Amino acid sequence: MARRLDELQKQYNSMASDQKRGMMPGRGPGGPGARGRMKGKPKNAKATVLRIMSYLKPYRFRFVLVFFCMFLSTVTSLFGSYMLAPIINRLTLAVKPDADISPSRPEQIADGVIRFFVDPIEALLGSEVLGYVLTAIMILAVIYLVGVLSTYLQARLMLSISLGSVQSIRNDLFCRLQKLSVRYYDSHPTGELMSRFTNDIDNIDVMLNNSLTSLVSGVITLIGTFIFMITTNWVLTLITVVFVPLFIFLGGMIGKRSSRYYGPQQAALGAVNGYMEETVSGQKVIKVFNHEEECVEEFKLLNNDMRDKQFKAQFWGGVMGPIMGNTSQITYAVTVGVGGALMCTRGLTPGALSVFVGYSRQFAMPINMISQQMATLFAALAGAERVFAVIDAPAEGEAGADPIAFGDKDPADFPKESPTSLRGYVKMEHVDFGYLSDRKILSDISLYAKPGQKIAFVGSTGAGKTTVTNLINRFYDIGAGSITIDGYDIRSLDRAFLRKNVAMVLQDTNLFTGTVRENIRYGRPDATDEEVEEAARLASAHSFIMRLEHGYDTVLTGNGANLSQGQRQLLNIARAAISHAPILVLDEATSSVDTRTERHIEHGMERLMANRTTFVIAHRLSTVRNANAIMVLENGVIIERGDHDTLLAMKGRYYELYTGKKELA
Repeated sequence: MARRLDELQKQYNSMASDQKRGMMPGRGPGGPGARGRMKGKPKNAKATVLRIMSYLKPYRFRFVLVFFCMFLSTVTSLFGSYMLAPIINRLTLAVKPDADISPSRPEQIADGVIRFFVDPIEALLGSEVLGYVLTAIMILAVIYLVGVLSTYLQARLMLSISLGSVQSIRNDLFCRLQKLSVRYYDSHPTGELMSRFTNDIDNIDVMLNNSLTSLVSGVITLIGTFIFMITTNWVLTLITVVFVPLFIFLGGMIGKRSSRYYGPQQAALGAVNGYMEETVSGQKVIKVFNHEEECVEEFKLLNNDMRDKQFKAQFWGGVMGPIMGNTSQITYAVTVGVGGALMCTRGLTPGALSVFVGYSRQFAMPINMISQQMATLFAALAGAERVFAVIDAPAEGEAGADPIAFGDKDPADFPKESPTSLRGYVKMEHVDFGYLSDRKILSDISLYAKPGQKIAFVGSTGAGKTTVTNLINRFYDIGAGSITIDGYDIRSLDRAFLRKNVAMVLQDTNLFTGTVRENIRYGRPDATDEEVEEAARLASAHSFIMRLEHGYDTVLTGNGANLSQGQRQLLNIARAAISHAPILVLDEATSSVDTRTERHIEHGMERLMANRTTFVIAHRLSTVRNANAIMVLENGVIIERGDHDTLLAMKGRYYELYTGKKELA
């Protein structure tokens, strides 16, 4: 069980060390795949905090207002509590006029504030004591109202700051995802990347909106409480402060233990999300092969592991509050005992003792608050580091994004050229490529295609057919040799310009939420409605589109779940047809349609390919008979080349495949 859990975690977590080395685990000759484990524990908390603070810079003025509101709220709360001292003293004297009460200087100041307003109230009520108490209550109401308003304003401002900062982080993350290389996506599960947008960013939001405010407010309250305490009675303050090292020791010990588990907790959560995403998207395959029970068992392994890690992280985060709270009760009890003795021996007033006892309890609250927020802080820092790791991942074209496997020239060494257009003369010379530095997928590939020609690739699964076409549009950079289009080395061309000139129909269809018209227009955003319909007719999609409820305005959701697989592929072909790209790549473009529809598509595709350089990958050899040249690949090497008749006359590998003597396996 433990071994299987380890295997699952390796599959659904990224391997940071491989990223640093510029390597990507592979799944065989056909392409990339396997994943590694990412260490979730924050490696540099200080750098992560500074990075988060950089997103708060646009809100500096609001932060000043937030801190002012925090200060005002803390002062009103503390001063309001201090106003109770003269009230208690006054009531004590009313009950026992001969009581020996000598108020301290701060108590006299508070008493003076009340007396400043008391005369008209006393005259109105005709009672000195009642007028004094009522005046004090009115002053307290005003003080606490100011505190409430400042707290409200603080919350509103901090909410806008946190949401704005998180919005910027989320935007940066999404923008970076659009710029990452295909190699990066090969080595990171979709569920793991999605967890950056959900769990990790949510943790940052909670930290900014709640934890940061609580930490700053706790520090201000701690300092303010200490000042009011020492002005009330320095002896009792000294007793309270003696317990501070105990609070710090307990908080530090628990916080240190808690911090160990928040990184693994987030990593385990990413593994669960990745597995869920994969099983939900692959439900048909799971049901076809009756793997429901195996999936349940594997999910239980991952889920149980996440539960164990969450228990450890949240236990140590949750136990801090009760421990710190009960420890503060010891301080409270000692303070009351010593304060009672001071009343009997040193003339400490009842009001001063009552207020100080409240301050003593309040003094522990910020420490508890700060300690309790450490759990959220550690979770947010772990999540933030994972988010920033993606944001900092090298984009396509940057160093480390797509390392050169066999030591050929770096793409950055090529002078950038900016042709206005391309005709489609493609030439590959002695190209080597491997997904891993020690394993070649393609060896010494050389070929050329003139504009309007159709080049077909056939061969066994994993022979490298798709890899060849992936190199043309620079999904990956070659390890050795060169690929040129119209004489321009593709490494000297801007990637966006290059891909605008290479249209692809992939075996796996991807449709986006939107109308049918919008999905076809994805191939060329400025296409008119007439051009969209013409492309659909060319791909034999117009007839079924018109049978949809709203025709071209039918909204597709869930990757076109309301369409058949064949219909989705037809839209995919129409999307490529609307493009003006001079180079066309068809990777098993008709694999998902029936034979009758395939004939219609081939008829339309002949018109589509008339003036384009076309590369075709097909397992149905009947679809490549009219190709100008057919390349037969095995183990990454072109073993035969020629047109259909020439290859049949050679009676080699192609002849064996075409006549059925050998199978594509």
